Amino acid sequence: MRLISATLILFSLSGYFSAPSAAQGKRPARGALYGAIAYHEASGSLGWATDRRTSREARIEALEQCGHEQCVVVVALTRSCAALARNPKKFVVEKGATRREAETKALGKCGTECEIAVWTCTR
Repeated sequence: MRLISATLILFSLSGYFSAPSAAQGKRPARGALYGAIAYHEASGSLGWATDRRTSREARIEALEQCGHEQCVVVVALTRSCAALARNPKKFVVEKGATRREAETKALGKCGTECEIAVWTCTR
């Protein structure tokens, strides 16, 4: 009986002291700031937020700036950049380590006749 109890305690503690899971590993570092881009395709309305304390704050600000009740957050980010490229028929959102990388990736996937409508970067 003692062996079983000791084994259960060890298994319980092993989860407590083990390395972080993959989900935990994706958490932003302490002090990271957040950004977001919101978009409403039919109206072309857009909004963005940069360097907010929480992801929620960034999303809310982007939606408020977008100004249309059906705007949606199309990308949220931290410690990176994002760009939205569009033409009259479609839009593409991409992330990158820099503004230039995000814009290049978005334009490359969007195709000809696309232009960058909005971008944001966070620290």
